[in-house]
Amino acid sequence: MALGREAGVNAPEPDRRAVVLMALGGPTSLADVEPYLRDLRGGRPTPPELVDEFRERYRRIGGGSPLVAVTRSQAAALERRLEGSTAAARCEFGMRHWRPSIVDAVRRLVDDGYRDLTGLCLTPYYSAWSVGGYHAALRAAVAEVDPSVRIRPVDHWHDAPTLAPAFAERIVGRRAAMAERGFPDPRILFTAHSLPGVTDPEREPYVLELAETRREIERRAGPMRSRMAYQSVGRREGPWLGPPAEGEIERLAAEGEGSVLVVPYGFVSDNLEILFDVDLEMRDLAGRLGLGFERTDSLNDDPLLIEALAHAVRRAVPADGP
Repeated sequence: MALGREAGVNAPEPDRRAVVLMALGGPTSLADVEPYLRDLRGGRPTPPELVDEFRERYRRIGGGSPLVAVTRSQAAALERRLEGSTAAARCEFGMRHWRPSIVDAVRRLVDDGYRDLTGLCLTPYYSAWSVGGYHAALRAAVAEVDPSVRIRPVDHWHDAPTLAPAFAERIVGRRAAMAERGFPDPRILFTAHSLPGVTDPEREPYVLELAETRREIERRAGPMRSRMAYQSVGRREGPWLGPPAEGEIERLAAEGEGSVLVVPYGFVSDNLEILFDVDLEMRDLAGRLGLGFERTDSLNDDPLLIEALAHAVRRAVPADGP
């Protein structure tokens, strides 16, 4: 599969390449929750009860999302990793639904003379609903700031050589810790964010790429008893990709399992879906069902993740051509 589809009209200057690292965003304080939700809803007012619900969720994970801070750290580490590379040396980050925005990142780079931007979304697995939306936001930002700038969108990087090893290391370490606590053989539950409107999962790139990476993780982490589930279903009407993670935890308890290790490998950064949906809601469900429960740590700015990002950038920007 090709990594990306190029757009733009002007040939770039080889030494003026940069990366726009993109993530969803999140409120950094409880006061930011309402404007964040309004941005997420395309400017539509959010019902007060929904604001209250999400404000309470963010309160329970510490008063705000860590995602902006994590993405800032990832961008800085990626810039250091790419220093001296023909692919890029400058890395800015932008949030699709918070500050700094994607257009803010593009404007900073264009003002500093960068004419060739690699758009890299912090989701390794391609879907039109998620990654496609980030690419659309980047194209709109470039059209607003300077339409002559070249864009190199990275569609996927689930097969970057160091991504699966990074997840596998965490599984090995967490299983060892669980064994010390008396849970020597936890059932492994791989999870990723659900998607709406998937009518043919067997042909959905997101599903296929998740399966490919999962196979590689399992090969590296060693024998395990595992299954796949999807989490964090949104408010949009209609069917969502399943099976749901909560239902799989209930099944494990019904089957007599003693413990579960959740591996949310669809995410690379700490965010609400990890810190609330997994750490609080799934953990509480498992506890009520009598299951031992752990999850693997997020990759965040782990060097193996940063190398995976650098690999994606290098692949998008050939060393011997424009």
